[in-house]
Amino acid sequence: MNDQQTALLLVDIQNDFCEGGSLAVPGSESIFSTVNHWITLARERGWPVVASRDWHPLEHCSFEARGGPWPEHCVQDTHGADFHPRMQLPPDTVRVSKGTAFETDAYSAFDGTELDQYFGRHTIRKLIVAGLALDVCVQATVRDARKLGFEVDLLVNGTRAVDGDEGSKVLESLANEGVNLVRN
Repeated sequence: MNDQQTALLLVDIQNDFCEGGSLAVPGSESIFSTVNHWITLARERGWPVVASRDWHPLEHCSFEARGGPWPEHCVQDTHGADFHPRMQLPPDTVRVSKGTAFETDAYSAFDGTELDQYFGRHTIRKLIVAGLALDVCVQATVRDARKLGFEVDLLVNGTRAVDGDEGSKVLESLANEGVNLVRN
């Protein structure tokens, strides 16, 4: 595969999912050295950097107040929805917003975003993925990427699970589905 057919996909590395956020993922602070290392590599190799984000309207259907499973998080135009400042995103990062409709939730970066079409226009066939949370949006994104025919490298040190006990099960399941687990 041509190296130029690769993109770095960073899933939901937002303030609300990091330490101090309304839906903080345990150990989230430990991913930044890996994430920033791979951002640097992507820039050196000319790969696109794509960052997805939850971008929920007020009163989103996933919020507990509406009967959903999650506390209020990543509300549009709030500090919690901002990309975490420790992530060194380049200015030309492609930003993808999901979960933007009141009555529809979206876990995968491909849910309602047409991200696959963007990758198709740029002949991207391989995705290197990191982000939060492994057992929710990262897992959904990686599974959709595989279904869409992408080769996927998941940066194990660049992700953490909401339920720490669930992380190893998710990794094993994804590896069994053809995801390459990269541990550096």
